[in-house]
Amino acid sequence: MARLIHRLRQLRHSDERITAAVRATLVESLYASPRSLVIGALTSTVIAAVVAAVSRDHWLATCATMIGLVAVVRIADTVRLQRQAMVGATVRRQERGYRLGALSYAGLLGLFGLLTLTRTADGVLQLLAVTTAIGYAAGIAGRNAARPSIALTQLCGASLPLVVGLLIALDPLKAVLAAVILLFVVAMMEITLQTYEAILRAVVVSHEKAALAEHHAAMARRDDLTGLANRTAFREQFEARLAAMEASGGALALLWLDLDRFKEVNDTFGHLAGNALLIAVAERLRRTFTGSGTVARLGGDEFAIVCALDHPDEAVAIGRRLLGVVGEPAQCDGHQLRSSVSVGVAVAPRDGADADTLLKNADLALYRAKESGRGQMSLYEPAMDEKIERRRQLAAELHGALQRGEFHLVYQPIYDLAGERITSCEALLRWTNRRHGAVSPAEFIPIAEDNGQIVAIGNWVLHQACRTASEWPAHVSIAVNLSPVQLRASNLPAVVISALDATGLAPQRLHLEVTESVLLEDVDSSLAALKALNRLAVNTTLDDFGTGYSALSYLTRFPFQTLKIDRSFVTDLDRSPASIAIVQTVVDLAAKLGMRTVAEGVETVAQLDQLRRTRCDAVQGYLLARPMPAEMVAAMFAGTRLRAGTG
Repeated sequence: MARLIHRLRQLRHSDERITAAVRATLVESLYASPRSLVIGALTSTVIAAVVAAVSRDHWLATCATMIGLVAVVRIADTVRLQRQAMVGATVRRQERGYRLGALSYAGLLGLFGLLTLTRTADGVLQLLAVTTAIGYAAGIAGRNAARPSIALTQLCGASLPLVVGLLIALDPLKAVLAAVILLFVVAMMEITLQTYEAILRAVVVSHEKAALAEHHAAMARRDDLTGLANRTAFREQFEARLAAMEASGGALALLWLDLDRFKEVNDTFGHLAGNALLIAVAERLRRTFTGSGTVARLGGDEFAIVCALDHPDEAVAIGRRLLGVVGEPAQCDGHQLRSSVSVGVAVAPRDGADADTLLKNADLALYRAKESGRGQMSLYEPAMDEKIERRRQLAAELHGALQRGEFHLVYQPIYDLAGERITSCEALLRWTNRRHGAVSPAEFIPIAEDNGQIVAIGNWVLHQACRTASEWPAHVSIAVNLSPVQLRASNLPAVVISALDATGLAPQRLHLEVTESVLLEDVDSSLAALKALNRLAVNTTLDDFGTGYSALSYLTRFPFQTLKIDRSFVTDLDRSPASIAIVQTVVDLAAKLGMRTVAEGVETVAQLDQLRRTRCDAVQGYLLARPMPAEMVAAMFAGTRLRAGTG
């Protein structure tokens, strides 16, 4: 009993601490089962009417009529609420209305029971009145437990008048029944409070998870450095504005911006100065286009803007204005940072009606602007599709490139931070074409993926990498990237087995890397492919973790043994607390899940020192070693202690 009294005292204070959103959910639960409320109201009303009619007592008739009226009002209130959402002040107003109706109804039932016990001698009528009130009290103890003050008051209002009526009779048996009802009230109070605590915990946890998910969703659409929309959010907003334009008419300008010689700012003044310049540019763009356009940082020194046009020719004036706005100097540690900008412009619907076409055309225009001497603006023209012609030529040259021996591999060492030695190397594909010379992987791999040649090329890479690694010390593994096309290929396990059997490489020494985008394309087939690889005892790695559509669900659903932290976080480690926090979180999470972590893109000693402090397992980057031929890697194994600039 003392514990119950203590919990009742705490009830008010705990209720004051809950948030408005939690309170709204608890109040909504009062109306979660309208059918039970309707059935209970109708049943109690009918029984009261029957008792009043049989007894022919005007007091009971009056009370039964009031019970019926309150029941009708409560049913109408419940039906009305089902058609509207409760927000803000509506929640407290609705709770007060529910409380008034509930307490009135419970009090009338208790009063009806008291009147029946004192004004009639018919045992059946008394039994009907008592059981109706007690049954109602038992039902609401659970039904309204989310608002325990209402439930407990209803419980007392319906039950305690019965106790009074039973004791007035001065009948020993009725006195026993009165005692039983009192014990029942105490027990139902305990049950109600326990139920409330369980409901409250569940609701609070649910709201915390929802708030966390909303926070992550917002952060996933926000650029950490500048606070602008990121690529994901920009794409969503761009497509929404295109849809609105199509419905209402008009035109849209897509402006793609790229800061000129931004790398020189980083190299001359440091990454901190480069970040300051990016922040200054972002703030100017935000001020210039707030209310009239969408501004985003797409990554690196690239920005994009979408704004509505009254006439397509306005795009020229906007582009010229941008050249002046971005060209203003920025200050950082006493240095005056100056940077020009190149702008590519595509206008919808003139240059395309869908996002992909417009983005492609704005990119072509930006490329032309940079070719024109930088600090320029260029509008898209159909002639810019010459870039597509180069793509066509490269696609043609890819046919037979494997047979002509134009591909080769280089290897970038991955160092273990604990043992300070090379524990793995990532195989990187290079193409030197007979007509075009060295072609960037970023240029030819998408082409090979589009025309399906990546499967044959990927198989060659896998065999060649395994053959090279088989000659390395037994503790050194080889990391090979898989394209989405390769991962979806049904014969991938057979190809892996063939490469391992042909070279004699132990499966545990092969690490196959996939990016997050691969997982998004077909979750079920990706999951099946990764599980099949793990059954071969081959290790799998999630590459570029922390970019794009990162989700913690990847770590629980997909069988990865290693997480590769994206270089975008490593780049800012020596100056961004946010990046440090993210990397530390990823490292800790991976450790708890039994996964290793590899940080890529390490370029400074400060970054390396910070990664040591986060207890990251392994690192790779230009500071430690650049990609190199296999023979140079083999020569390094005699002295693989971790030191900057190796290779």
